[in-house]
Amino acid sequence: MPSLEQIETLLESEPEDVFLHYCRAMELAKVDRVDDALASFDRTLELDANYCAAYFHKGQTLIAAGRLDDARGVLSHGRSVAEATGDNHTRDEIAGLLETII
Repeated sequence: MPSLEQIETLLESEPEDVFLHYCRAMELAKVDRVDDALASFDRTLELDANYCAAYFHKGQTLIAAGRLDDARGVLSHGRSVAEATGDNHTRDEIAGLLETII
């Protein structure tokens, strides 16, 4: 995966690229920039509300930050989106993650 700096440079020329926003969120989460990561996950989902992996990883980020109620909400919604879009793999991953915090 490109570095955070590379991703941000690419976003300058492609500010509506869903995958770049998702990659940015993932990189920010890795370095514990939780609020920035969550904002990037939110932007990803604004651009594509069916980007199921973003719900999963946003939920993981919220769990790591100790925000379990927020994580439950994100993951529950993400599970519904994954179900509706036929993304059974991500639906199952989200369900498994939800079970760890219920």
